[in-house]
Amino acid sequence: MRLSMRSLFLKIFLWFWVTVIATGIALILTFALQRGSIPTRWHGMLADTVHYSGTIAVAEMETGGRPAAASYLEQLDREAHLEACLFDRTGMEIAGTHCASFSEMAMRVAASQKVIFRMRYGVIRAAVMLPGSRGDEYIFASELPAGPRAAFRNNRVSVAMVWGVALLVSGFICYLLTRYLTAPILQLRQASQQLASGELKTRAAAALEERRDELGGMVRDFNAMADRIEQLISGQRQLISDVSHELRSPLARLNVALDLARERKGGDPAFAHMEQDLERLSEMVGRLLTIARIDTFSSPVGMDRVDLNEMLTRIVNDASFEAGGSNRGIHLTAEGEYTVRGNEELLHSAIENVIRNAICYTAPGTSVEVRLDAAEAGMVRLAVRDYGHGVAEHELVNIFRPFYRVEDARDRQSGGTGLGLAIADRVIRFHGGTIRAENAAPQGLVVEILLPLERE
Repeated sequence: MRLSMRSLFLKIFLWFWVTVIATGIALILTFALQRGSIPTRWHGMLADTVHYSGTIAVAEMETGGRPAAASYLEQLDREAHLEACLFDRTGMEIAGTHCASFSEMAMRVAASQKVIFRMRYGVIRAAVMLPGSRGDEYIFASELPAGPRAAFRNNRVSVAMVWGVALLVSGFICYLLTRYLTAPILQLRQASQQLASGELKTRAAAALEERRDELGGMVRDFNAMADRIEQLISGQRQLISDVSHELRSPLARLNVALDLARERKGGDPAFAHMEQDLERLSEMVGRLLTIARIDTFSSPVGMDRVDLNEMLTRIVNDASFEAGGSNRGIHLTAEGEYTVRGNEELLHSAIENVIRNAICYTAPGTSVEVRLDAAEAGMVRLAVRDYGHGVAEHELVNIFRPFYRVEDARDRQSGGTGLGLAIADRVIRFHGGTIRAENAAPQGLVVEILLPLERE
């Protein structure tokens, strides 16, 4: 673990210093390439400044010769950190430091007899012709102590350029570092969302597994986890399918045995209870097989044009007989004709489960309201509302889970198995739609189904 931590730490450490060094180089190049002109209003002030130092240098030259002039200029370089050089009137070097960098300016002063200004690395330089006390003429060239401060304080373009370069270079490198560190995380997030939505074969990119840092280890762990989840869920689905298939044969034999027992024993009330339990068990097995079929796609699912209005009419007509026997009603409202593309058998089962569930839980003396209308572009909405007690807010998502019971006593009394809404959820999602539930005011539950319309 310590070696792994060092790996990511070292990368961040190196990226930090690369940013610092690159920004420094960019600033140096900015200074080196800067060719800003000196504002005219500064010329008099700058000329006076260089004239003062030059006069002292000329005086030292005339009183003490070259050694005295050289000593003064070395002192200026040492104490004020300013480069300066003294030339004769023809531009030949007499004394000073870094005179070669001033030679071109000295030659121009010798030719023009004018004060020459230059900007070098953000520092102002000036060269001027000065007369000596003996009638000789000299050329003095020097940096100006106010140069850097004046340049940056008064030239806003220079300030903006320097800060812009620093921000641009550091921002670009930080962007690269951010991409390098967050790209695997974003890919893992996308893969985890796909895995959570049921795409069990989703894996993070194989290239990310080759990274030799913590992120690469996290990707490898994620893919290993995804493999294990796929194995477990696939095994669970296969088990449900296998068990459901195996239960059908003994159920069929039990029904035959029940018929034989009735022939021998007559109309015993116990046989009616046994028949009811067998019907419930057979229904549960059938629904389990439906869930297994949708989850595993073990058999081809045919998709055709489905007339929702006609299907809903049949479902509502069939369900109305059941509702009328328990002092409940059902009412259908359709605002238009709607056609979807899907498997009619699966859609019929899903919608019927939702409607029969509403009939089961709506209060006696009330009617279940089924409404079909247009939703957002390209979608149709089916809303089924009952007038029962509703469901606690934190349970609204859970009611679509297989075998989930909100209230055990109520489910047992109604004969519910907890599979109807689970089947509806899988069927609707299989058809590219969504299903959700919400409590209605003042009471009751609304289940809303959205399905994509058949394209022309």
